[in-house]
Amino acid sequence: MKKFPSVLLIPFLLFTFFIFFVPIRATSSIVFTTLGRSLYCFDIFATLISPSSSQAELQLTDGVSVNYNGFFPSSPSSLLSLFNLSSSSSRTNNIEGLIYVTERSGYSTIYLDIYPSSSSPSNRRETLELRTRLHFALLPEYDGLPSVSMKDRPSLSGDRLIFVSTHEPSYSPRQSWAAVYSTHLPTGSTTRLTPDDIADFSPAVSPSGRWTAVASSGERGWTGEVQELNTDIYVFKTSDGSARTLVVEHGGWPCWADDSTIYFHRKSSDEWWSVYRGALSTHGDAPLLISIERITPPGFHAFTPAVSAAAPDLIAVATRRASSQFRHIELIDLRDGNINAYIEVTRVITPNAHHFNPFFSPDARRIGYHRCRGSRNGGNPPLLLENLKSLKPETFSLFRIDGSFPSFSPDGRQIAYVNLPGVYVVNSDGSNPREVYNGNAFPTAWDWKRKGVIYTSNGPEFAQESTGVDIISITLNEDDDKAEPLIKKLTSAGKNNAFPSPSPDGKWVVFRSGRSGYKNLYVMDAVEGESAGIYQLTEGPWSDTMCNWSPDGDWIAFASDRDNPGSGSFSIYMIHPNGTGLRKVVHSGNGGRTNHPWFSPDSASLVFTSDYAGVSAEPISNPHHYQPYGEIFTVKIDGSEIKRLTHNSFEDGTPTWTPFFLEPTDVVESLQSVAHCRFDDCHWLSLQNRIKNVLNGTGC
Repeated sequence: MKKFPSVLLIPFLLFTFFIFFVPIRATSSIVFTTLGRSLYCFDIFATLISPSSSQAELQLTDGVSVNYNGFFPSSPSSLLSLFNLSSSSSRTNNIEGLIYVTERSGYSTIYLDIYPSSSSPSNRRETLELRTRLHFALLPEYDGLPSVSMKDRPSLSGDRLIFVSTHEPSYSPRQSWAAVYSTHLPTGSTTRLTPDDIADFSPAVSPSGRWTAVASSGERGWTGEVQELNTDIYVFKTSDGSARTLVVEHGGWPCWADDSTIYFHRKSSDEWWSVYRGALSTHGDAPLLISIERITPPGFHAFTPAVSAAAPDLIAVATRRASSQFRHIELIDLRDGNINAYIEVTRVITPNAHHFNPFFSPDARRIGYHRCRGSRNGGNPPLLLENLKSLKPETFSLFRIDGSFPSFSPDGRQIAYVNLPGVYVVNSDGSNPREVYNGNAFPTAWDWKRKGVIYTSNGPEFAQESTGVDIISITLNEDDDKAEPLIKKLTSAGKNNAFPSPSPDGKWVVFRSGRSGYKNLYVMDAVEGESAGIYQLTEGPWSDTMCNWSPDGDWIAFASDRDNPGSGSFSIYMIHPNGTGLRKVVHSGNGGRTNHPWFSPDSASLVFTSDYAGVSAEPISNPHHYQPYGEIFTVKIDGSEIKRLTHNSFEDGTPTWTPFFLEPTDVVESLQSVAHCRFDDCHWLSLQNRIKNVLNGTGC
């Protein structure tokens, strides 16, 4: 037998050791934006049912993380035994608990807080923080780390946690991954209660624990709604998901007063969001609807109802009224059949803040909700870069940036982004932030060869083909940060010229333009602009846009609606710079949106934003998002291996992929103008347009 040469043995062993025992360091980073998310600073608060302006709220969560959608367990002391924690009976009789969603540690998870009982917000509480033992068997775990998925709307039924998760992919593109699960806390065993390839939202367990109600689109699935989801109310057995029955057509956000009464919201025919009550028969093997009654009248919006079995005639709702620009929590007192007795809860305490998704304490003496804590409540300043748990930590780190359309300088030391208006540049460690252009601009891209040159487009976004938008270059003074940058206009005639992306050799810039009457792609000289040379790359009666030149120079990726022009449905295509080789890379089903492609450093993959996984929650339960389905994905340039990177119910978009690895740690925002809580409530809940329509005779 031939012997292995000894001279090669040591290198071979060293190579084997490196491959199998030395961790592989990630070599790149993906950065994207989430509309408003860096300013949420949500905490869960509670107050007594009859508040006054002199009575402060009790802040229940940590004041640091983003915490929301809480639930008060009925017997917090019994939860201690589930986690093998013992305490004296005198102490366990005086504790309270809170189960809630938190986005600490770079991913969404569910926490339990146990704290001493206190009716006085001024008493300092001691919190025992316990991570719920949720073991998702169907999700891969890397080195024992939790799976990357969205968790939402937790509640407790006995020793089982009922919640929403997005850890299992749907069978079809553009269908939501949101499903309801039940985890047995003592063992961690998890059961899916939602049927396969069906999406369920907003689960609520009946007081007896026998039934769970959900909002669901059923087999028809999601069809692109971004305001009111086209959902019905289904009820099934909490134990195993059986006896699933459609009980109410057109409804969302169910809650139980008792096992035969549910409340829910819907957008009524008069265009007002209203709360309804449904009477059910649940004594048989399957529930049966008896009647539906509208509870809240027209004239204001009421939604996301909550009720407690301890006070079934007291309904908590979020409202939008003409008297306030903010979302507030109110109580409806239905005792004695009076449906006009409204009690303000939050407006008298924190009038200038949005309050979300109320829930009752078990004795119905307190009401909880979440809102932005604001800088006066303590906590850290907003983050410039928020580290998220990466699906592939061995390949790239993942960050959310407080800005839009980010891009990295070729040396990786600086990031450009826009704030609509304004173009900003900041060092990748968060230092030295500065505005370099004060006009309305989008997006950003750095020249590969000329140091300190950024390309962007100046003008209104989401505009028609003939709108005045032009490509400009911004040349920074690398020796003096305070010196005014040189601004140079590269296109003429202003026919919606946007989304510039330079070639890696520094000679050309690809961009989209409406100069032909349609938005197609063009290539022009990178230094002097179209006056020194331009050619049309794509042509047709459709929109080609959001282009990106690959680092190896071989391909240009772009989004296009050429499959159905004008429909709003976009797919990602690639084409060679000489106009050959056009091919589709990824499509998100009929009517789907797949946008903002950006090449990986090795040109082998693309990162993009898409509705490929539908929506993950009822949009009305969140602040405003134009596209609440937006999530970040990667795909190989041959269309294979589509991977979902983000899981949330917000709007993720405009990703970039840099060859430079950013350490997975948060970077604090250092711009003095950045403030907490500057985000919008759902624009479509605004009453100003409705009031104008009524006065003009064009609305109800």
